[in-house]
Amino acid sequence: METNLILEGFKFMGLGMGTVFLFLIIMILSMNAMAYIIDRFFPEPQAADARVPTQKDNKKIIAAITAAIKYHREG
Repeated sequence: METNLILEGFKFMGLGMGTVFLFLIIMILSMNAMAYIIDRFFPEPQAADARVPTQKDNKKIIAAITAAIKYHREG
């Protein structure tokens, strides 16, 4: 009775890689299910100060950026 060690090695390699692949698939599916459940039952609270910037706010932002650029260029 002769056993081919290379063939046995390939069998074990396939079994090991298949096991790891199956584990990773199960892990990805369970993580996706967990993320869905958490988002469904524990949603993130909405920001209370989610307002649209006004023209006055935009002018302040532009002035701050302009001052920062001027300060940076002057050294």
